[in-house]
Amino acid sequence: MKTRTYAHVGAFFRQTRADLESNEAANSLMLGLCGQFEHHPDWLRAAPCLKTVEDQNGLVLAVLMAPPHNLLAYYHRGDLAGGARITVEELIRDGWSVPGVLGPSEVAGALAQAWAEATDVRCHVAREQRVFELRAVRSLAPVPGRLRLAAGRDVNLVARWLHQFVLGVFGEANREESDRTASRRIEERDVYLWEDGRPVSMAVKTRPTRHGIGISSVYTPPGSRRKGYATACVAELSTVLLAAGWEFCALFADLGNGTANRIYQKIGYRPVCTYQEYALTEKR
Repeated sequence: MKTRTYAHVGAFFRQTRADLESNEAANSLMLGLCGQFEHHPDWLRAAPCLKTVEDQNGLVLAVLMAPPHNLLAYYHRGDLAGGARITVEELIRDGWSVPGVLGPSEVAGALAQAWAEATDVRCHVAREQRVFELRAVRSLAPVPGRLRLAAGRDVNLVARWLHQFVLGVFGEANREESDRTASRRIEERDVYLWEDGRPVSMAVKTRPTRHGIGISSVYTPPGSRRKGYATACVAELSTVLLAAGWEFCALFADLGNGTANRIYQKIGYRPVCTYQEYALTEKR
């Protein structure tokens, strides 16, 4: 097996895109990030880590890391254990610091274990997520309100809700980053609000791929929950996106969030695969 390191996202994307698109919904995160960073390199805080491992039959695995975020991994076929070991050796040789590993369960586990063995750190599953795909929205009971595109006047609200969403998922959040993201996303016409006299729920379209588009940052403030607003917001946004020509919508949901998983399947989303996020921490 041999490894390749890429200086630019575009070259990495060209090398991996066809294989990633063989299961487009499952790989929508890496595909979408490649597309975003290729067209918006200023969204990267630092130079990314971009590597592939190949054998005589082609791609074995690929990794992408945009510091300070986790290493995102993809496995195609071949010797996973060997590919993970070679990747970790390359990362260590090049001086990369890896805070965690994210990807479909099999490859994330192999890379996290290889990193733990090579660096004498502890790895453990910090989060499990299910990837969902939707190609047709089911008919649902009506919910009061309507979907609308967020505008400039909503930036403070959207920033606050994005901050609360990230805080709820990851346990920590940077308000300044939420402010920047809200402004950028509203300008890009990505943020949608469900309004019932006032905004009561939010969803964001994100990471378009060749045939699909993602939905993320689904958030309803505590006082407006359990009224069907999130279901209506995601269902209507999914309808809008499919009507715009996308073949499917994809989203991630924490496995531990039973409510979200039920809501998405009620709308018509079907499970595709499971992602695991491994934390890498010093042994005590």
